[in-house]
Amino acid sequence: METNTKDYAHIKGWGIDADPKNDPTYPMRKRSNEDHGGYNWDRPPQQPIDVEVLHSIERPNVTAVFGTSKPPKGLSGMIRRYAFKYGEGSFAHWLPLIMADRVDVVEGILDDLKRGKVPNIWAERGMNASWKYNKQEMIKSFAVTAAVTTAAILLLSRKKE
Repeated sequence: METNTKDYAHIKGWGIDADPKNDPTYPMRKRSNEDHGGYNWDRPPQQPIDVEVLHSIERPNVTAVFGTSKPPKGLSGMIRRYAFKYGEGSFAHWLPLIMADRVDVVEGILDDLKRGKVPNIWAERGMNASWKYNKQEMIKSFAVTAAVTTAAILLLSRKKE
């Protein structure tokens, strides 16, 4: 195979790493063992764990600092706990987490209703913007939802023969 030796100097940034004096990784790449002293630091104090924190099985412990807006609870929490039994490279980790998010939405709506607040799902789902900017797609979505719902009701209410 023939090597193409064209001049690429006209491309901005081409060959930026060709000069070792201009290599930004040079000091890091050429370290000796005594230079690694600068890498040692004291671990920050552990953030207090006052709620359940789910963490990857690939980590032996919880990171020193973490964030959790709300701890897992209810059915969505059970699904999340199940998901964290698997590694992050597995569909068995990510698909249940996606499902748990959907279940959490329904739990939130039910919680609002339980507290006497009727959620404005139309506004919360951004339907005003969809209606304003994407009417055709929204009408199509409503039609498909109505057809699927009607089919499901007809199938479920059919008398057994």
